[in-house]
Amino acid sequence: MALSMRCNVKSVFRFVHKSNSHRRLFKAGKATGTTSLPKAQVFSGIQPTGVPHLGNYLGALESWVALQDKYSTVMYSIVDLHSITQPQDPQMLRENILDMAASLLACGIDPTRSILFQQSQVSEHAELSWILGCLTSMPRLRHLPQWKMKSKQKNEGSVGLYTYPVLQAADILLYKYGQLCSSCVLILSRLYSQLCVRERVMLLLCRSTHVPVGEDQIQHLELAQDLARIFNNQYEEFFPEPCALLSGTRKVKSLRDPSSKMSKSDPQKLATVFLTDTPDDIVLKIRRAVTDLTSEVTYEPESRPGVSNLVSMHAAVSGQSVEEVVRLAEGMDTGQYKNVVAEAIVQTLQPIRLEIQRLRADRGHLESLLAKGAEKAHSLAAPVMTEVRKLVGFY
Repeated sequence: MALSMRCNVKSVFRFVHKSNSHRRLFKAGKATGTTSLPKAQVFSGIQPTGVPHLGNYLGALESWVALQDKYSTVMYSIVDLHSITQPQDPQMLRENILDMAASLLACGIDPTRSILFQQSQVSEHAELSWILGCLTSMPRLRHLPQWKMKSKQKNEGSVGLYTYPVLQAADILLYKYGQLCSSCVLILSRLYSQLCVRERVMLLLCRSTHVPVGEDQIQHLELAQDLARIFNNQYEEFFPEPCALLSGTRKVKSLRDPSSKMSKSDPQKLATVFLTDTPDDIVLKIRRAVTDLTSEVTYEPESRPGVSNLVSMHAAVSGQSVEEVVRLAEGMDTGQYKNVVAEAIVQTLQPIRLEIQRLRADRGHLESLLAKGAEKAHSLAAPVMTEVRKLVGFY
């Protein structure tokens, strides 16, 4: 069985080499009579820092929901190990994990189409992080922007804060097989040893993990790519280099200071719209949003950041372009326009708010979903760590 599959896969590789596009690999599999290989998988994580805000939803969560229809394996992790790089109250952390789980589900993350799990419940994350950390130089971590920024804010930083980009790399690299059945993993493992270097690279390419990232996270993804190369050079070609999924991330600005991003930690309560805000809360915050002395509604981010932020949010929640939104606002002053924006945001967030409330009322259901997700994640991570331990020499 392995030999016949090897011949078919080789013909696929020849097709890929000629077409110079790994995206056509799956069509090639059908053309050669093989079972088409699964699409590359997606992995992303979010820290449990309470209920997300509108910026989180429009900048990441909305696209996470859409990715469930585009990839065969989609994994979303509540990365609680990352969260303790900053001091956490244990009881608050427990509640924040459940708040985040409820929020993700309410936004449209579907456990039947993706794997939603709590990072700390899959021990392979920490184990692989230690192995990769032993391959990482201190100067490499010292130059990452997050360390520079956060250590300056605190005047010092913990070892966990210093090395958490390595844990991020482990999070990503751990799921190289995606949702393959155990027999498929076994076949691929046997097949892999029979392939030449070029064929191994192509197989790794089609199994690479895709990571939705913003521009500010590119350097951390580059670290994951570097560590995959370092591991492969030291042991053997094993980890595929992850790929960035750069989308048109919508950057929502603070309602009180449009020069900075909307943030959960903003000390000004009217600066941030949370997914659990009531309609009255949203209306109040939008009405108090900073604009300028010009009453006309235009989109000029450099010269009119406050009004432009409202236009961006309106376009995002209504599914319209900025140009369409501006045309609709012709004849309105900014005060009238704020009411329109507030209503559009309320219509988008109200169903999410009610669903979060419903889900949070059933703690056992959320804990059960996370436990099932952790079981699925462990079943994917365990075969990878078994191979890693063998390559490193643990047995």
